[in-house]
Amino acid sequence: MATTQKQVQQPQAQQGSSKPGLRKPVFTKVDQLKPGTGGHTLVAKVLTSDTVLQKGRAASQNLRQTRISECLIGDETGTIIFTARNEQVDLMKPEATVIIRNAKIDMFKGSMRLAVDKWGRVEVTEPAKFVVKQDNNLSLVEYELVNVVEE
Repeated sequence: MATTQKQVQQPQAQQGSSKPGLRKPVFTKVDQLKPGTGGHTLVAKVLTSDTVLQKGRAASQNLRQTRISECLIGDETGTIIFTARNEQVDLMKPEATVIIRNAKIDMFKGSMRLAVDKWGRVEVTEPAKFVVKQDNNLSLVEYELVNVVEE
């Protein structure tokens, strides 16, 4: 039985703009995250949020307040610690569901942490319907860099 697909023609952009077309995001599950990778987009629930650093204003006016929070987030495949910085701290409230775009894996003391830099984005979305699998915490797995000498 053959299926047919309709192709929708997108209107051509004007000659002046050379903006590339946007591609659909590929959503990743927590258990697919590996050390040293980046560009991840995922939907996760915030389980806990703990502030680990809060520095007030410095003497200079152009320096802003720095806030860092470690949040345990997860989906139906596992959990990982997400390092939220500055404005991201306000979005990462317990029981919130977030879409994290263009995230990367940072290594901290041999364990994985998920982080979003200036090129990524954190958005609060409608509550997810999945149940978080809390017994698979990827941040508890300790990694060690081993150099292999080829002779």
